[in-house]
Amino acid sequence: MPRSEAVPDDGTHVSAAVDRVFWDGAWTGLRAEPPPAREYETLLAAYSEPHRAYHTLQHLEECLANAHQVRMMCEHPDEVTLALWYHDAIYRPVRSDNEARSAEWLVRVARNAGVAKPCIDRLHSLVLATRHDADAGDADARWVVDIDLSILGAPAARFDEYEQQVRREYRWAPGPLYRKSRAKVIESFLRRSRIYSTDYFADRLENVARSNLARSLAQLRR
Repeated sequence: MPRSEAVPDDGTHVSAAVDRVFWDGAWTGLRAEPPPAREYETLLAAYSEPHRAYHTLQHLEECLANAHQVRMMCEHPDEVTLALWYHDAIYRPVRSDNEARSAEWLVRVARNAGVAKPCIDRLHSLVLATRHDADAGDADARWVVDIDLSILGAPAARFDEYEQQVRREYRWAPGPLYRKSRAKVIESFLRRSRIYSTDYFADRLENVARSNLARSLAQLRR
């Protein structure tokens, strides 16, 4: 995917991964009329909220770039793309219903755009899959989940930045509480037989992800 810069109507500079062209293209791929420009601008503004440190435009950009790489392997690539656009549209660290509310937002927009109901149902399920509380239900859900988790297999410098970003999002949590809770999350990933359910991401990122997570866990336990 090209790395040129785009400028949405609000003047915020974003990479080509979140360019309006790719946004419109995903809706067109669903045989729907792209939503009004204000929807695109509202979504970018949501990912730019000041309380976010990791669940930002940077994360969205990384997800969409990965989606572009595996596009030809997805059953419904434009559904995967739009699910990723919205998967963190609503994010409050203290709430447990972020994915559900994000999915509902996407459903409302998709209905207004004239998307067919079977497609809307799949979009809803794809966003809910990013709760990571159950095995992904179908092939496209596995792509969405692995893309969302691709940060775990990022190069060490980016992974360390990610860990710092997550800590900033939970800046309100006392150190001991945060370390205990974060360690549980990391341990849950390390206990899996495979972190990535698709061969594509497992072959490329599994070993790096396990190394990154083990190193983070060791630091949390110091």
